[in-house]
Amino acid sequence: MSLENVVLKKNEIAFKWFNNYAGVSLRTPTRNLVIDPVDVSAKAFSTLDAILITHEQYDHLDGLLVRKIQELTDCQVLADPTSTRKLEHSIPPEKLREMQPGTETKIGDVTVRAEICNHQLAKTPVTFLITSEENVTVFHTADSLPFAEMKDVCEKHKPDLVFCTVGIAPGASPKAGAEIVKLVNPKVAAPYHSASKTDLIEFCRILKKEKLKTKSLIPERGNAYIVGKELRK
Repeated sequence: MSLENVVLKKNEIAFKWFNNYAGVSLRTPTRNLVIDPVDVSAKAFSTLDAILITHEQYDHLDGLLVRKIQELTDCQVLADPTSTRKLEHSIPPEKLREMQPGTETKIGDVTVRAEICNHQLAKTPVTFLITSEENVTVFHTADSLPFAEMKDVCEKHKPDLVFCTVGIAPGASPKAGAEIVKLVNPKVAAPYHSASKTDLIEFCRILKKEKLKTKSLIPERGNAYIVGKELRK
């Protein structure tokens, strides 16, 4: 899932979606991050600066895999409080940071901020805002359903790209994912967290029907996409 060979222009980031859940790898001009790695080989990440974990459920946290990736890359691990407790005996303490809503940290010149997550089955879930060195902002919403405070958060941070859950998780659907887009108003929206391409297509159909300005993108697993001022593959 490495993105190290992707060439970025000014004001761009690259991403890959690599499983049926919320597994996303991100590359900025100087940093490589992965969010919720499960169902992937540790060796897929040859260069990595940070692993981000949104919550403790099986489709978002694989503790053994996180340990292997961390050992191979010597990266930082940023995790919600419950996941932090699960990882504290396998990740060196200087490499592990607990992220609660409102917590902000730097990975080089990349800013990672945890925000609220509306996913009731998880104990302490978070979403993540990742802002590149050139102020391209990605909103990874984990398994979150839409909630009113998303609008306030995103009016402040103005995400360029948002990932929206459209299936598998309780209450998740293409319609709920589209409601997130209405609240967040990003430049680009990508559906994820579904094994059904029908869900992804339906999400994009709803955005088109609603005549929203946001561009929709159906990511193919394992393909690299570049987002910034414009979308390109």
